Amino acid sequence: MDASLTTRLAAEFIGTAIMIIFGNGAVANVELKGTKGFSSDWFLIAFGYGCGVMIPAIMFGGISGNHINPAVTLSFAVMGLFPWGDVLPYIIVQFLGAMVGQLILIAAYKPYYDRTTNQEGILGSFVTIDAAHSRMNGFINEFIGTLILVFGALAIGAGKFGAAGHIVVGLLVMTLVASLGGPTGPALNPARDLGPRIIHMLTPLKNKGDSQWSYAWVPVVAPILGAIVGAGIYQMIFA
Repeated sequence: MDASLTTRLAAEFIGTAIMIIFGNGAVANVELKGTKGFSSDWFLIAFGYGCGVMIPAIMFGGISGNHINPAVTLSFAVMGLFPWGDVLPYIIVQFLGAMVGQLILIAAYKPYYDRTTNQEGILGSFVTIDAAHSRMNGFINEFIGTLILVFGALAIGAGKFGAAGHIVVGLLVMTLVASLGGPTGPALNPARDLGPRIIHMLTPLKNKGDSQWSYAWVPVVAPILGAIVGAGIYQMIFA
């Protein structure tokens, strides 16, 4: 990465915001009453999140690496693939990007938030929720999903895909959401969950309900551990 740190941080900030707008935007389109996509199926959400990772990767992959995920940044640093001195700045802008992306999404969907009385539907357009209301189930799902995400991203990056690798990573995310998204959402990314959860807590939306902070540690801790294990397995076998 030849770009300056400032340029790379700008790319991470914008890329994370776009991921939230596209991904949580798809959730809002499905969950919020009166939208054009209201009550449509899970594929729309999987497609939105797949493109929410793919499009920033195409835009910024050559600039910042398009981590847009603190778990990715930390796991790469642990494996010696990313400088530790850049870890904290990357994570800060990733969280800020997620929060700004969610604020933009609220502005776009405000009339539909006002019409919606389903509190879990509203919350789901911000954060992840374990459908079984089980922190253990949520942890297992987020751990496995992020392990596969990081392992797969490293394997794809090592392949001879060139720029098309960004599209393949987007398809990986889309498949993870379609296949493992039923239990929790999923997050696979601490910034994707915690940043919007803070916005949910602070924003005075009608009928928004509880922010479910008792669950908030799961989509932070499990993705970080899953990412480190996924990167470690890849490095141990294939590096």
